[in-house]
Amino acid sequence: MSVWDGFKDAALGRSLVERIAERLDALGATERQPVRLMEVCGGHTHSIFRYGLATVLPPALEFLHGPGCPVCVLPMGRIDDCVAIAEDPRVIFTTFGDAMRVPGSRKSLMQAKADGADIRMVYSPLDALALARRNPDREVVFFGLGFETTMPSTALTVLRAEAEGIANFSLFSQHVTIIPTLKAVLDTPGLTVDGFIGPGHVSMVIGLRPYRFIAETYRKPFVVAGFEPVDVLQSVWMLLGRIAEGRPVIENQYGRVVPEDGNQRARAAMDAVFEERERCEWRGLGSIDRSGVRIRDRYARFDAERRFSVGGAVVADPQACQCGEVLTGTLKPWQCRLFGNGCSPETPVGALMVSSEGACAAWYQYGGARRGAA
Repeated sequence: MSVWDGFKDAALGRSLVERIAERLDALGATERQPVRLMEVCGGHTHSIFRYGLATVLPPALEFLHGPGCPVCVLPMGRIDDCVAIAEDPRVIFTTFGDAMRVPGSRKSLMQAKADGADIRMVYSPLDALALARRNPDREVVFFGLGFETTMPSTALTVLRAEAEGIANFSLFSQHVTIIPTLKAVLDTPGLTVDGFIGPGHVSMVIGLRPYRFIAETYRKPFVVAGFEPVDVLQSVWMLLGRIAEGRPVIENQYGRVVPEDGNQRARAAMDAVFEERERCEWRGLGSIDRSGVRIRDRYARFDAERRFSVGGAVVADPQACQCGEVLTGTLKPWQCRLFGNGCSPETPVGALMVSSEGACAAWYQYGGARRGAA
């Protein structure tokens, strides 16, 4: 029996569901006036639907699906820039698979590949660097995508490219940061959220201290959680306890992975290579100040934006697409006018339908828990 089996233990899960129900009753929560918890990370959204947690928990608890899926918040303008670089015949463009189907205003990377662009899926930026070594006559561009979870590996790859003197490798950075994003969500007019299930993998890098403002300024409890069903249930139980006590604190359910101060070596690599952008565009959320990073001047030769003179285009989402309302918890995925009606995982209009971590894709794949009741 694996140690991980305990985090999927059915008996323990049922016990937690019962204890969660007791705490909801004690709080006086009802289906009409539920406790509303936002899971920040798309990995938690996927787990909630994959394991049917939303169907076994009382209707007095409502999950809101936050903006922690990096593919889901990719703006159209950045995809257009990627396509423009990839269509340069000198370029081998590399990316993670989830980004291939995100729609741009003209086409996706998948469509650009079908049209003849040399676009290749990789599992890490080091795969892209290996391609650059093997193809010294081509420009190899890596699409750096993700929150602080993936940012250290990208930074370390840039440092490796510099150490080896590899001149035909560059990075197109769409790395974003979680703290300004959470502030933007918390400042959303009309949003009611009682607590947060915090992102486990991001927190593994940045630690717990950066989240303190959520408790101190916004008076909301925040529990960093793992991704197995018992992890999620325990984090919900912990949050309900803090809500009942009126005690907004930052807690760590995922202590087996997340240290208090994060990963100092990873943070040092990020700080060496990247600096804050003044503003960053997000699909569905608009521009958020200081929520993304760019390559520092010292490593400008590895910056694909400078090398290929792209970047900065802002393209509005399709008018009918309601990704922004879903990302800020003001709309359920199935309430979007396009959900299953022209927008599906096979033919996505919004990026939330692309990644398996996207709220719309999760609702579509797993049947949309409580859709009829809602």
